[in-house]
Amino acid sequence: MATRKTVKSESGATMSQYDQEVEKRLKALEAAVHSHESGGGDVAALEAKVDDLIQKLKTLRTLREVL
Repeated sequence: MATRKTVKSESGATMSQYDQEVEKRLKALEAAVHSHESGGGDVAALEAKVDDLIQKLKTLRTLREVL
């Protein structure tokens, strides 16, 4: 009879192979969310680009009114 490899979780509970795979995926998702949350520099760069575009559109509207 084949024996099953058992693994203990951090809480000490026995985990099946499926549970191990789910735990691995959950940790990867949590790490991705955490790295995304801490990447605030990207948001600031996008906000600066949007502000620049808004300023250019205002200038264009002013030019159209003059012409």
